[in-house]
This record gives sequence, C-alpha cells and structure tokens, in this order.
Amino acid sequence: MQCVFKQESEMRFRKEFYFLLITVPLLLTAPAPASEKPPVAIAIHAGAGTIKRDDMSAEREAEIRAKLEQAVRAGHAVLVSGGTGTSAVIAAINIMEDSPLFNAGKGAVFSSAGQNELDASIMDGATLNAGAVASVRRIRNPINLALKVMTESRHVLLMGDGAEQFAVEQGIELVDPSYFHTDHRWQQLQDKKAAETTMTSPKNEDKQSWYSTVGTVVLDQAGNLAAGTSTGGLTNKRWGRVGDTPIIGAGNYANSETCAVSATGTGEYFIRYVVAYSICERVRAGQSISEAAGALIHDVLLPAGGDGGVIAMDSKGNIATPHNTAGMYRASINTDGELFVGIYSE
Repeated sequence: MQCVFKQESEMRFRKEFYFLLITVPLLLTAPAPASEKPPVAIAIHAGAGTIKRDDMSAEREAEIRAKLEQAVRAGHAVLVSGGTGTSAVIAAINIMEDSPLFNAGKGAVFSSAGQNELDASIMDGATLNAGAVASVRRIRNPINLALKVMTESRHVLLMGDGAEQFAVEQGIELVDPSYFHTDHRWQQLQDKKAAETTMTSPKNEDKQSWYSTVGTVVLDQAGNLAAGTSTGGLTNKRWGRVGDTPIIGAGNYANSETCAVSATGTGEYFIRYVVAYSICERVRAGQSISEAAGALIHDVLLPAGGDGGVIAMDSKGNIATPHNTAGMYRASINTDGELFVGIYSE
C-alpha cells in the first residue's frame, strides 16, 4: 500500500510541476487585460469666441458637435491602440483641418491680400522636441508639416516659401491655393474690409469664427504628453502677421513632467504672457491643472484685454478647458473613457 501511495504522490507532483512549468511563463508574458492598460486621455478645441445659442441654428450646432466628436474619437482610438501622443494629435487635428467648419486647413480665413496663410505647431512632451510652420499657403494639413519639422530637421520653426520647399523635399504633397477657398470665409473678409472703411461693425459678422483655431492635447499609454495647434490666423490680417499658434510656449506647449496646453484666442496676448508655458510652470510649482490654466485665462489675460481659452492636461490625464469668452468649441475623453462635447459656457 505504501508503494502505491508513493507512486500516486509522485505522479501528482509531476503533474503539478509540469503545469507550473508551462503556465507560469505564459502568465508572465501574457498581455495585461484591457482594464489594466495605462490610462489615456485626450482633449480638443476648435476655437473660442462669442458663441451663443441664439446665434446658432440647431442644424449647425449638430454639425459642429458631430465633427468635434469625430475628431476626439479619432485621436482616442490611436491612444487606446498604443499609438504615440504625437500620432494621436495628428489624427485629431487632421479631421478638423479637413473640415470647412473651423479656421484651420480647409476652413482657413483670408488675409487682407485675399490669401490663406496657415500656421501650426506640435510638441512631444517626452523629449521637449517641437516643430512649427508659419504663413504656409499650399499645405493641406499644416500640422503634418510641423511634425516633419520636428522629426526630420534640426529646426523648430520654418515659414513661408522655405517651409513649402522643405515640404516638397519631405514628400508632402502641395495643393493649389484654391483648395482653401470657401464662400463663407471670403464673405467674412469682404464684411471686415467694409467695416473698416465705414468704421462700423460688419453687418454679416460671424463672431463664431474670429478665434477658431484648432488644437489637441493628449496623454498616451507610455505616460507621455503631447500638444498640437493649427490655425488660419485672423481675418483680414496684414503685413505677414503671425499669432501664437506656431510659437512654442505661447499657443502650444507640452512637457510630460507637468502639462500639455493648446491655446485659442487673441494671439498677441498669448505671446506676451507666454501662456502655454506659464500654465505648465504653475503646475510644476504645485497648482492643479484647473487652477493653473484658470489663473492665466481669467486673472492674467482677461484684465489685460486678451480673449480666448485653452485646453490643458496634466501628467495624470486631468483636463481643464477654461475660457473667458461666451463659448469654446471643445471635446474630451477622460481617463475613464467618458466623452464630453461642449460649445457654450456650460
């Protein structure tokens, strides 16, 4: 009996040993369940300004909300699949640049000379590497060229004809300037010029458009932050005016240790007060992302006469979207996967 018992014990031991030998390595190398993946988050904006319910039709509001949701979901899909923060920024901003609804890419406003002059920038919070372009006229998606400046050159900011020459060398297809023409933006230019001549307000003024820059901030699975911003600038701008969008630290900034910021508004003020960088330095000093972003927008810019807002995100994916205007086109998906789409100061 002892011999039989001993043999059975040895057999059980062998089975348990081989089971552990096979399963333990599998457990160690198996991918983590979806619920255990590192948190990701994304926030986007498509401009701030005098955006009121009474000034917008239900159809237009639905169209804008749908495009915001499409853009934020596109960026989020990149993040949940393990893509980099800069890739998610590109995915979201491309959708907004390709839409005539917003003042970036296809929907860019006209300068005084009747041209579309586009600016964009992108920043990788992990490396503090950045790329930007200003006053380009034939780049369908300026944010893509900004990325090339960041990854394929030793520079940060390229402008005008030189930026477009670089685009050709990098294989980025140019479009005819007529691609950016929309009747809506052209009429805005005519109204603005007429108003300056008569010293009155434009009779067909569309205040929803004046600050409609687009931007994105993200936290990726690697724990890195990234930010991108793209715009057509100001209607009727002259003398080669460039705003805050392509200025790293003013209209765009990302540092994975502190925060990521994309701005929209009267760019001259965002440049003077180095808004995006200042928000992140306040976070470094111990303020929450909401406190830091809110302070710059409401306590610094507003008293100085600067209108606009920002989307900001800290290293844990907390999101702030302060604006001192009546509204701001914005959307986000937080670390819990909750979608938010907003237009007014809700």
